[in-house]
Amino acid sequence: MHSWMQRLLTAATTAAALLAAVCAAASALDAFHVPAVQAQAHVTKINRFHKQINGNDKVTLTFNVSANLESLFTWNTKQVFVFLTAEYKNAKNSLNQISLWDHIIPDKEHANLQLEVKSKYPLIDQGSSLRGKKVQLVLHWYVMPNAGTMIQDQMALSEFKLPDAYTS
Repeated sequence: MHSWMQRLLTAATTAAALLAAVCAAASALDAFHVPAVQAQAHVTKINRFHKQINGNDKVTLTFNVSANLESLFTWNTKQVFVFLTAEYKNAKNSLNQISLWDHIIPDKEHANLQLEVKSKYPLIDQGSSLRGKKVQLVLHWYVMPNAGTMIQDQMALSEFKLPDAYTS
């Protein structure tokens, strides 16, 4: 005859094994999910483009973001973190990425974005190489699951050129 302690440990071990199996199945099912994200973004206005006292270029932008991220949500999705970056090349670096805007989407009902936004974070370059530079807008997202590994992806959206001279 087994004691009540042995029976309790057996039940706890069985429950933990079942929970681990369910988490593994959830993670495996998400690996086969292929989302169909649709998004657009374009700069509507360059609010200010100037050289800071320390010599760095600084740009603030207004842009439209239109994105349908509903397909990122499955039964295992807790939330989605989405952000827009400006990417460009210069003599120092082959790739510069600067986050302009970010947002947390808590559920599928809020996953259809239609926004006109002023950049939450300014585009600042270390130096003065932004004048006349082509900049690519890229939408990035991280899908945070209830169980399993976090999935990240990105989509290049549009390109714009900064002015050859400072605007203020």
